[in-house]
Amino acid sequence: MAKINLLPWREELRKKRQKDFLIAMGAGVGLTCVLFAMVYMHIESLKDYQNQRNQRISDEITKVEKNISEIKDIEEKKLKLNEKIKLIQDLQESRPKIVQLFDELRKITPVGIYLTSLKQQGREITVTGKSLSNAQVSQYMKGIEISVSFMEPTLKFVKKDVKNAAKDDSNDFTLMFKQKYDKSQEEEEDSKSKNKKPKGKPGAK
Repeated sequence: MAKINLLPWREELRKKRQKDFLIAMGAGVGLTCVLFAMVYMHIESLKDYQNQRNQRISDEITKVEKNISEIKDIEEKKLKLNEKIKLIQDLQESRPKIVQLFDELRKITPVGIYLTSLKQQGREITVTGKSLSNAQVSQYMKGIEISVSFMEPTLKFVKKDVKNAAKDDSNDFTLMFKQKYDKSQEEEEDSKSKNKKPKGKPGAK
């Protein structure tokens, strides 16, 4: 019976299997590297997209903040303009009253009295002047009491002009009084006072 040597065939088969294994392992490693590379590129792409989105959002926020700042500037300018308009309107409305005030002062000021200063704060008016006698100051105060525009005269002081005593015999005086409300102002004050009245407690008779 003839003898067959199988060792070379088995050795070749073993080498072939080892080679196939190495090839398969190399292919697996290569495929894994490719997958990792693709995942990395995808993540980087997502990062770039998110960064671009964040930049767009940041730009929009900057635009909105700029618009808000411009709106605030416009509102401030509008407020200042309204204040100027109101001031001009008040001045225009008060011009006839000022003329009326000085005209009424001229009418009630007796001969022998002349005013050196006049100050007004709200309804309160303070005048400083000179008089030839105390009787003229009293006459001036009576004129204020019966005036259609003024009321409540109060004499702060009356005294001799010591500095100019040699030149004249006049007296210095300071007088305070109030300006009367006109009809519209009275209605406005009545409305304010009514609004300030405390409301009664619930259930109170």
